[in-house]
Order: sequence, then structure tokens, then C-alpha cells
Amino acid sequence: MLGLIKNSLFGSVETWPWQVLSKGAKEDVSYEERTCEGGRFATVEVTDKPVDEGLREAMPKVMKYVGGTNDKGIGMGMTVPISFAVFPDDDGSLQKKLKVWFRIPNQFQSNPPVPTDDSIKIEERESITVYSLQFGGYAKEADYIAHATQLRTALEGTATCCSDVYFCTGYDPPMKPYGRRNEVWLVKA
Repeated sequence: MLGLIKNSLFGSVETWPWQVLSKGAKEDVSYEERTCEGGRFATVEVTDKPVDEGLREAMPKVMKYVGGTNDKGIGMGMTVPISFAVFPDDDGSLQKKLKVWFRIPNQFQSNPPVPTDDSIKIEERESITVYSLQFGGYAKEADYIAHATQLRTALEGTATCCSDVYFCTGYDPPMKPYGRRNEVWLVKA
């Protein structure tokens, strides 16, 4: 736990590598098309719970792993954004499942510490191309749904996105009250 606190206060923050391919706007919605680098990720899957409740369960597990609750007992530093996959129903509401994806910092990509919590898995993920819409505040499930809908509307007729999954991202620790950055990523089909 001490590693988690130290990491939160003094740890390094690394940005998940990506490249902006293009920028677009339609009405009041500005977005970017990006290619996000693949790599190894620590993942936690939660089912049978609404998104906000699932995040309250999954995020502490990921933070403990990052903070040193792993086989090497070392804090790795943060990589932002932390993303989580959500799975929309046909009506736009979200299914009661999510998967948190924390990109392992570059220093540990080749040999990530092994989680001591069995619910955390280390997975390899290929690079992905996404359409990203940024917004502020303390984001909740309803905010992600609303912004995903805005982005889908802005992209109509110009881009094709996966309809069965999208990513919600956060860049800031919970104790940051202002200037918060969140994004919705629709995966390019």
C-alpha cells in the first residue's frame, strides 16, 4: 500500500504512445483520429455490475498492482490514459461488464511484474486506430454514453466504427479537482 501512495504522489507518469493521423470537427464536436501503440497491458474484467460500480471494483486492483503489489514488489509509475472497454447494447446503454486496460510502462514492457491478484491478467494487445473525443469533469457512465453518441453522430457518413465495443479513458488521479481530461475512443472498423 505504501508503494501505491508513493507512486500516486511522487511516481512518474508516462503517456501511452500514439500518433494523431487527422483532426476533424462537425458542429460543436472536435475529434482526432489516432493510432495507439500496442503492447502489454494489465487488465481487470468485471461483469454483472453497472460501469461506475465495476470501475470502483477494478481500479483499486490496478492501482495496487502499479503501486507495487506484484511479484517484484516495485512501483512501476503510471501510464496515462487508463482505458476501459465498455460494451453498448443496441439502444446505446451499456451492458453490465467492462474491462480495464492499463498499459504497462515502457521500462517494464518486455518483462512486466507478475500480479499477485489473480483477477489481474497481463495481455498483449495490437495497436488500434480510434476516433477520440475529449471532455472534462469527473466522468460517469452517463457522460461516456453521451459523448460516445456525440462522436458517433459527428462521424456519420465519414467513418465506420465498431459498434460492439468502445473505450473510455481518464488521465487524472481522483484527487485532481479541476482541469480533468477524459476521452471516448470509438474503434475504427
